[in-house]
Amino acid sequence: MTERAPPSPFRPRRVAAFVGIGLVLYALILTAAEIHVRRTGDINPVHRIVTAEPAHHDWIILGASHAMPLDFAEFGARIEAETGQSVLNLAAPGTGPLYHRFVAQRYFAGSEADAVLVVIDSFGFYAERWNEGRFADRDLLARTPLDVTTLGLLARFLALGVDPRALLDYASGFSKINNHDRFEPDRWEAEDNFDRAPRPSDYADSERIDYLFPNGPDTAMRSRYMDELTALIGDIRAAGARVVAIKPPMPDRFRTRLPGEDAFDTALRATLDEAEVAFHDLSEALPEPRYYFDPDHLNRDGAQRFLDEHLAAILAGDGA
Repeated sequence: MTERAPPSPFRPRRVAAFVGIGLVLYALILTAAEIHVRRTGDINPVHRIVTAEPAHHDWIILGASHAMPLDFAEFGARIEAETGQSVLNLAAPGTGPLYHRFVAQRYFAGSEADAVLVVIDSFGFYAERWNEGRFADRDLLARTPLDVTTLGLLARFLALGVDPRALLDYASGFSKINNHDRFEPDRWEAEDNFDRAPRPSDYADSERIDYLFPNGPDTAMRSRYMDELTALIGDIRAAGARVVAIKPPMPDRFRTRLPGEDAFDTALRATLDEAEVAFHDLSEALPEPRYYFDPDHLNRDGAQRFLDEHLAAILAGDGA
């Protein structure tokens, strides 16, 4: 008499049921996280785009952290009141021209603007961490709303060197679900210093420059991201908007220590001249440290003087 084989411990239906329950629970958690992000988001540029009303603006602002004080503590509303222009600030800390292309394309996918102010910082042209690397940043992903348009756009940016793991993270909502700061306000803590004007510090200046330029002024890297700037200009014009570029103010003590800045300025002007873009080099406009709350970011007094003496005219079209 032959013995029967013991029953197999593998139960396909049980496994499928277990996996299905897990997926449902994950979907519920992701939905809750997404609702929370849409309710509490603030400075994330994609969140600002998908929640912006109206869908048309006179100006949008692209840039890194040097453009962000222009929207600190209701200052954005002051700009609109004093210029009569509707302005949407889409700046994000630590971003370069490749990420600005992503933000611009996402904005113009469903909205319109008459003009775009591109705030240019040389550090954004010298490292992947400020460009491709920003797409995979967990802090940014944790606050970026999930929608089909953004998902498709991010997928297209894989061809430009973005890590596929950034797309996987965004699609799965992994960073949202595991965001330990989910209940903290979506804001840049530097805004708390907007009304300060601390004593300048050589140490703080050096630390800041080392952070911004981890690889030094690499000529090949600069050329690579100048091409992305040219592509950004093309994207904006294809959407029917005009482009104005500026270099933001910095205190002399900090600006003169930036590595390779003269060579950068030469390359930048050549790029913008070829593209026939209006350009304002305002890096020397406010040289005194009293207009900054740290080595290189405008405080309230600096932002107000910058608005009165330069930005208002640019936004009104008189300075272009």
